[in-house]
Amino acid sequence: MFRDRRDAGRRLAQRLLQYRGPDTVVLGLPRGGVPVAAEVADTLAAPLDVIVVRKLGVPQQPELAMGAVGEGNVIVVNDRIVRDMGVSKAVLAAAADRERQVVEERARRFRPGQPRLSLVGKTALVVDDGLATGSTARAACSVARAAGASVVVLAVPVAPADAAPADWPQVDEFVCLQQPYRFNAVGEFYDHFGQTSDDEVVALLERAAVNTAARTTAGRAPPGRAAEGDVGSGGAAHSGADQDVVIPVGDDTVLPGHVTLPPDSLGVVLFAHGSGSSRTSPRNRYVASVLHNAGLGTVLFDLLTTAEESRRSNVFDIDLLSARLGAASDWAARQPWAAGLPIAYFGASTGAAAALAAAAARGEGVSAVVSRGGRPDLTIPVLHRVTSPTLLIVGGHDEAVLELNREAQRHLQCENKLAVVPGATHLFEEPGTLNEAARLARDWFLTHLGGTGVS
Repeated sequence: MFRDRRDAGRRLAQRLLQYRGPDTVVLGLPRGGVPVAAEVADTLAAPLDVIVVRKLGVPQQPELAMGAVGEGNVIVVNDRIVRDMGVSKAVLAAAADRERQVVEERARRFRPGQPRLSLVGKTALVVDDGLATGSTARAACSVARAAGASVVVLAVPVAPADAAPADWPQVDEFVCLQQPYRFNAVGEFYDHFGQTSDDEVVALLERAAVNTAARTTAGRAPPGRAAEGDVGSGGAAHSGADQDVVIPVGDDTVLPGHVTLPPDSLGVVLFAHGSGSSRTSPRNRYVASVLHNAGLGTVLFDLLTTAEESRRSNVFDIDLLSARLGAASDWAARQPWAAGLPIAYFGASTGAAAALAAAAARGEGVSAVVSRGGRPDLTIPVLHRVTSPTLLIVGGHDEAVLELNREAQRHLQCENKLAVVPGATHLFEEPGTLNEAARLARDWFLTHLGGTGVS
């Protein structure tokens, strides 16, 4: 299937383009996963690091993991295994101390004199050269989550057909290029699968650090101006695009955005972010990735300029935000890549209010609306004018917002549904909850944009 790890990494990177952005960190599993991860990091222009973990094996059955340790004194314990196997606290602590020393030694070897990259609030792409038993990858994802990652994506070129990391609570998305039914070992799917040396890992990390520093020095384009090579208001060059854009919204104001359009897209979903957020929101980008995998295009863009964001009142100016969303819809409809495609909205928090207000103004021009943790109460006077099928997604533990959505639902006269995600709070930070919200949104859009919902 793959010539070597570099070939696998380049091909895997094409499935991860939606994660290109400043909030993504690529984490390779040493040693074989690092050459794959390096290609992913290069393509996404993302920083590269290793995630050093050690499995804690049950003393009597070392292949059975009772937990894992990682850098920064992170420890993940499988309480059920510990209980069922009768492992005492002292034995667990001794194993953790022993393996923690190995972690620290390996981290110093791979990253001499350099601190590990922070994962707090980031999207962590955990990359390996393949998945066999999955124990190491599972531990790595647990450690990434414990280290503060907002979204954890496990990405590998190949895995067994029955592997289902998407069901692991510590994984928000599983990306795999091939899952053959006949699977004996990862190496059988590579023409060249030699050992990766420690020196090669160090060299790849050093090269990635130099590239990251160069990008930082070059800087990013100021708000309202596309970087060199980006697509301007003329739109993306072709379908299947994954490109930065600038969107004119009137009064000489332009807003930065990003268009991702899978080939043969079923529709285009415009995202309206919540207060204090932006087009780089890791949660919205994760939902967008789920939509991409279902054949839906997305436009993520800033609703306000940097200067406008400094005035707190603008964040809650639903008239302004909905007008911006409407202008962005007009712009998208003029682009060649959107010709004939239905348009839908996905809004979070105050962005959901803007989405509903814009839908009320545009009528049948909006095929569907999804609100995640939204504030539809901010636009109650116009809710009766919304004709777009509307899905309200709220966390079961977000009690105040849940009640606001129940009240707002009484004013909706269009097809609508309130979906409650058990155990979720307002930001859907609990394991598996954001994934469930993304699946609900995907099915709603597929049902109402000409596709069919999937379970």
